[in-house]
Amino acid sequence: MDSDCIKAPFDSFHEECGVFGIYSPENRDVARTVYYGLYALQHRGQESSGIAVSYANRIQYYKGMGLVSDVFSGGRLDSLPQGDIAIGHVRYSTTGASQLLNAQPVILTGKCGMMAVAHNGNLMNSKELRDELLAQNAVFQTTIDSEVMAVFINSLSDGDIINGVRRACPKFRGSYALLIMTTNELIAVRDPFGIRPLCIGRSDDEYFVSSESCALDAVGADFVRDVKPGEIVIISEDGIRSEMMDDIPEKSRMCIFEYVYFARHDSVMDGCSVYGARYEAGKLLARHCGIDADLVSGVPDSGVVAARGYAEESGIPYVEALAKNRYVGRTFIQPEQKQRENALNVKMNALRANIKGKRLVIIDDSIVRGTTMRRLVKMLRDAGAKEVHIRVCSPIIKHPCHLGIDIQTYSQLIGAYKDEKQICISLGADSVRYLSVEDLVETCKSASVGFCLGCFTGDYPYPVDGYEADKLKLE
Repeated sequence: MDSDCIKAPFDSFHEECGVFGIYSPENRDVARTVYYGLYALQHRGQESSGIAVSYANRIQYYKGMGLVSDVFSGGRLDSLPQGDIAIGHVRYSTTGASQLLNAQPVILTGKCGMMAVAHNGNLMNSKELRDELLAQNAVFQTTIDSEVMAVFINSLSDGDIINGVRRACPKFRGSYALLIMTTNELIAVRDPFGIRPLCIGRSDDEYFVSSESCALDAVGADFVRDVKPGEIVIISEDGIRSEMMDDIPEKSRMCIFEYVYFARHDSVMDGCSVYGARYEAGKLLARHCGIDADLVSGVPDSGVVAARGYAEESGIPYVEALAKNRYVGRTFIQPEQKQRENALNVKMNALRANIKGKRLVIIDDSIVRGTTMRRLVKMLRDAGAKEVHIRVCSPIIKHPCHLGIDIQTYSQLIGAYKDEKQICISLGADSVRYLSVEDLVETCKSASVGFCLGCFTGDYPYPVDGYEADKLKLE
């Protein structure tokens, strides 16, 4: 990962991106369908977006910086041609600088003609793969690992894109939910551990592939199934077929933070309802970490469902304690500390009339740096809250993530060097309690996959170099 691309984080995890694709047996306005799919996936990335359309043995695309609605305003969506295949992408960068040249889909002309690639995830060995390709005189237009994947697939394809995918995927070490579009096929690939989500939908004779099922709902498609870990799905005029990669791990390792935070709560992933998992997390918090209080509330948005579960289990009334400005996206958040503080004041405000003189339980999905929660506690106290008790729907985050989340060092994590009591003191709260690892896994018991818990336990799907040295420096 390029060191000059590491951004100072806000106090939350940031997932890398979302992908959406369509295959239609007829030429039509497929770009508009992808637009609506990306709109439903906007929560997965707000830095840039793009759409590529296959038509008449060619690929045309448009991409830009900002929200989907902004990038494709002013007739830009109408400028894309009608076609039979299209893919789209929304991005929050973890590898590669935040600039237009790194927006996706990546477009490439090679042994298989034109192709477009959209990727959700992060490769740990991107630099090594890039260096290998550079030694073969490859030329790169971006600094992102998605282009490395596209170039590798092309270089190993021998004119057959599926052969390229088969041969390239064993070289990729990391997380990837991948969409590849040629002029006549749509290909979906999920990494062998299934770390990032990907699902298939259908409406009449049209097929869809999406990061989340909520985007299928947005375009009127029926959910068919999830792409399996290690599966390659090929959609063409011959219909849909699939094959499995060689040497699939015995246990899948999907990122459990998809259920805690990343996914929209109306999505279903690998057989588990995101809403149901969050609601159950709140109930388990009340059962195992309960406290006497007057009111319970959630930090918008991902803490709200769990707060309702906590309220049901505990019998404590649910109330809105924080109002969120829903017109402020992550693109508003700036890297400097003072700007981050101002951003929070614009994004969130305490509802004084609801909380004055009350003992509050505040539910949040996670605490990363502690910066935001510290300011929220102060905001609630300034609004008259008598007590503020924090309950967190995940365990203490003790380790960085290298698989598609923008937390790359121990120094960015308050939980790397503090326990519950120390975190409580640091936040200025009356108490702080976290859900246990066992309880978190229990919330997702209906899922058909296993989970990556590396940020809690340090047990990653792949060996990690460098993080221990970072932790020693911190200590």
